[in-house]
Amino acid sequence: MNLVDYGRILVRRGWIIILLAALAAGSAYVLSTQQQPVYRALQRVLIQPTRPDLSLTTSSRELLNSLRSYLDSSLIAALVIDQLQLDMTPVGLVGNVDVTVSQIDLAIEIAVDLPDGEMANRVAKAWGEQLVRYRNEQNQASRREDQVNALLQDNPSYSLLRPRPTINAAAGGVLGLLLGAVVIFVLEVLESRVIRRREDLEKALEIPVLAVFPDQG
Repeated sequence: MNLVDYGRILVRRGWIIILLAALAAGSAYVLSTQQQPVYRALQRVLIQPTRPDLSLTTSSRELLNSLRSYLDSSLIAALVIDQLQLDMTPVGLVGNVDVTVSQIDLAIEIAVDLPDGEMANRVAKAWGEQLVRYRNEQNQASRREDQVNALLQDNPSYSLLRPRPTINAAAGGVLGLLLGAVVIFVLEVLESRVIRRREDLEKALEIPVLAVFPDQG
């Protein structure tokens, strides 16, 4: 098939691609708007050694994973639930919290996903405060020059995590385009043996057509 044949196919069946793309994009958008929104609040906690010593800084980096394990637990979730008087179980709450570490800037990031953005902020801040308290308690048993402090970098902020109607609609539209192309390909394969034009007959027989009888109807 040459470009002319492809162009002829698009002219004849292009509406299938457009229709499927529009249906897929519209359906994805409508379904997205009907989903319950989920907001993500982020709280960063800085881990700072009291002195700029290489060995203490290295120890602080090694401490990050231990602190992450300490925060990522149902015990911390229970403390936060008691502090904020939440109507949730510790297991349910900890499932909505993701704790990650940054070795480069010595920080721990606490991400909380909840349907209420303001509540997500409160939970994220309370979670970070638990780490600050823990480090303060640990520092009591250490010399001042060997202490490692935990400080809240800033107040947490939240943003919409999902759904994203516009992005989902765009993805649905692309999927509709691909599906439309597949449908057209299948239809062309099924009709490839149907003779409609002189060119179709020549392709099927692989010989030139010398004459055509006019339609007597």
